[in-house]
Amino acid sequence: MWLTVEREGPIRITTGSDWCLIVDASKPHAGYDLGEGGRVEVRESGRETPFGSHLGEDILGAREDYEPFTGRIGLDLTFATGRVRCESWAGDLRLKDLP
Repeated sequence: MWLTVEREGPIRITTGSDWCLIVDASKPHAGYDLGEGGRVEVRESGRETPFGSHLGEDILGAREDYEPFTGRIGLDLTFATGRVRCESWAGDLRLKDLP
């Protein structure tokens, strides 16, 4: 997934093959076909994601969690109205809206 940060541009949050959490600057790419696995569609999201209730807000703080052999596995982003937790769980990206 990508966040559009006004001063920084697009920031990608995804998981790596070693189950780490990847956070880097990169532009969204086009969707792609996974064959029998389906298709990945890249589109703008609305309020249906954990970040939806924080659209237009500044990021006030960030905290990362690391594991010795994996690297970054979690990221908490703090907004004026709450937090969003991004984490790698068994190689899947999980997003949680927190108070």
